[in-house]
Amino acid sequence: MNIIALIIQLIAGAVGGNIAGSMLKDYNLGAIGNSIAGIVGGGIGGQILTALLGGAGASATAATTTGGGINVGSIIGDLAGGGIGGAIVMIIVGLIRKAMAR
Repeated sequence: MNIIALIIQLIAGAVGGNIAGSMLKDYNLGAIGNSIAGIVGGGIGGQILTALLGGAGASATAATTTGGGINVGSIIGDLAGGGIGGAIVMIIVGLIRKAMAR
């Protein structure tokens, strides 16, 4: 596991959780709650995406590697997986919180 990829996934998850919270006011957990749920979801979502793509994703994006050794396709995948995972977990936690409040 690349630590840089994990950091990107966690940050993208926090951003995704906050964006989803601002768009869906009924499920908003506040800035800190959205960030925490997003970080958890970003880590989980990024790992699931990495597992699903596996070696095929790495070989398919090898052509996008820059001269410095940065794999642009991998970074985009980490951002997408982390952001979407963060938004999904934030919404699930918001749904649970709303159901428990009744």
